[in-house]
Amino acid sequence: MTKIPLKGNAVSLAIFDLDNTLLSTDSDHAWGEFLLEQGAVDAVAYHAANERFMADYKAGTLDIDAFLKVALQPLAEHSSEQLNAWHQQFMASKIEPHILPKAEELIARHRTRGDILLIITATNQFITGPIAERLGIDHLIAVEPEIIDGRYTGKVSGIPSFREGKVARLEQWLEHQELTLDGAWFYSDSHNDLPLLEQVDHPVAVDPDDTLRRLAEQRQWRIMSLRE
Repeated sequence: MTKIPLKGNAVSLAIFDLDNTLLSTDSDHAWGEFLLEQGAVDAVAYHAANERFMADYKAGTLDIDAFLKVALQPLAEHSSEQLNAWHQQFMASKIEPHILPKAEELIARHRTRGDILLIITATNQFITGPIAERLGIDHLIAVEPEIIDGRYTGKVSGIPSFREGKVARLEQWLEHQELTLDGAWFYSDSHNDLPLLEQVDHPVAVDPDDTLRRLAEQRQWRIMSLRE
């Protein structure tokens, strides 16, 4: 793999998609598989939904509200103690083997340059918070599960960070941080992230799906692999 040169000394924002970009797996789908292995969800119905939603995501037809209604429900059905215990097992068995060394190298290059590091993902914060921490990335924009009286409700709080929602959530975050997208990078594998890729100065297609690869080639965006 040819390393992307990070030219100049100006500090900028380095934004990373998570699933199938920094990881060689989809953490949302992997969490569903993990719950099935624990017997925490209905085996037949949940497996069918998990596979259907993954296919819809890849096709660009995912109904994010319908997906989140199913994906967040298990959080409401179990105690925080049980969920946290499961998440520790999940990190060890389903996430750690899929953290890409070259992704960590890329993160380190941006960190050395002094850039501000941010993960933005359509996977929920319960799943992705510990992953961002493991990668040493302080800033995370993710789907926020609603919490009332210390328990998850199974509903979403705010705008889901998916497709155009990623742009909206990022704009809110930038305003709060008093930052801009000047000189920003965004690394993603998915054509679902086109709305945000089109907003940054340095869009990078990482091990892209066929649709994103074709568009990246047409638009002369950088294409790279973190898996080769």
